[in-house]
Amino acid sequence: MRYPEFLNNNGSIGFVAPSFGCATKPYSTAFNMATVKFMEMGYNLIVGPNAYESKGIGISNTPDACAKELMDMYLSEDTDALISCGGGELMCEILEYLDFNKLSKAKPKFFLGYSDNTNFTFLQNILTDTASIYGPCAGSFAAFKWHKSLQDTWDVLTGKGYETAYFDANGNITQNKSGNVKAIKYKKISGYPDFELVSLKNENNPAPEYNLTEKKELKLYQGDRDIKNDLSDSMKLRIEGRLIGGCMDCLANILGTSFDKVGEFIDKYKNEKIVWFLESCDLNVFDIRRAMWRMDNAGWFKNVGGFIIGRPMHFNESMMNLDQYKAITGIVGKYNVPIIMDADFGHLSPSMPIISGSYVKVEAIGNDIDIFYYLR
Repeated sequence: MRYPEFLNNNGSIGFVAPSFGCATKPYSTAFNMATVKFMEMGYNLIVGPNAYESKGIGISNTPDACAKELMDMYLSEDTDALISCGGGELMCEILEYLDFNKLSKAKPKFFLGYSDNTNFTFLQNILTDTASIYGPCAGSFAAFKWHKSLQDTWDVLTGKGYETAYFDANGNITQNKSGNVKAIKYKKISGYPDFELVSLKNENNPAPEYNLTEKKELKLYQGDRDIKNDLSDSMKLRIEGRLIGGCMDCLANILGTSFDKVGEFIDKYKNEKIVWFLESCDLNVFDIRRAMWRMDNAGWFKNVGGFIIGRPMHFNESMMNLDQYKAITGIVGKYNVPIIMDADFGHLSPSMPIISGSYVKVEAIGNDIDIFYYLR
C-alpha cells in the first residue's frame, strides 16, 4: 500500500468537485467560510474549475470535465493534498474518463471525501494501491468551533499525533527496535459519545455545530450473536487486517463493472484478513441487505476478518421485521467474524476519519471503539 506524504504547514490544498459542487446556499457559503479558515491557518488554496459549478446531472459538471479536473489536480505539482467539495449522486459516471494506470504511477496524494466520493477513495485502494481518507468534505470545516472529529480528520491528514510501532519479520509488534524490524507510523482514533439525527444546517446557518441529541450505542456481534454483554475489559471485541470499504450505495454500483478488481486486491493481500468498513445513505434496510447479498455473492467477503458498520442515514427504520442489524448479520453472520455496528462514521455526524487501505487493529467494548491505523 502506498501512503501519501502528510499535508505540511503552508502546504497547498486542491479543492475538487468530482461529485456535487458548491453552487447553491448553504453549500457555497460554507465552502467560502472553510477556505477563509484554511487561508488563516496558513495553507495555499487551489480551487478547481468545477468547485462552484452545477452543469452536471448529479455531479458538478459533465463526467469528462469532472474527471479532467480530478486528474489535473492529482497530477499537478502544485497541490499536496485534495479535498472534495461535496458528495452527490453520479460520480460513478466519471470513472471511465479517469486514467487509473497513470494515477498508480503518479506521486500519491491524500484525497479526502466521503459518500459519493467512495467512487475514488475505494478505487484508489483497489486499482492504484494507494491509501485515501474517508471523511468530511470541505464545507464541514467551516464550523467556527471544530468538533473533535474534524480535528481528528485534520490531524490524520497533516500527520499530527502519529506514533511509531516496530514490527518483526513475522509482522508482529515488538519492543525490540534493532535488528530486522520495521518502524511503522500509526494513529489511534477513538469514537465519540453523541451523534446527530437532524442537522441544523440551512441557508441562514451554513456552518452550525453538530446537533448532538443522541447517545451513541454500539452493537457488538460475533457472527450473528450479540456478545456485547459478554465482554469484559480483557475480552474486548478485536478486529485486525487490511481496511477497505465506503458507502454501500456506491460500492453496490461498482460491483461487477470493469472497475471491480476486489478479487485481485484480496488475492494480493492474501496473507492478511480484509476488514470492511461500510455505511449507507439512501438505502433502506432491504436495500442494505440486497447490497450485502450482492457483495457476498461476488466474493468480496473472501478472507474477511471483520466488519465495522457505520450509522445508516435511515437510522432505526425497520421494515417488515427487518432492522438495520439483521440486514447485516443475516448475510454475513455465517462468517462468524466480529461485527461492530452503529460505529462513528457515515452520514450521521460526527465521523471518525478512516484511513482507507491502511492496516488496522480495532478494539470495542461497551460503547467505546478505538481504531489503530498502521501505515504498513
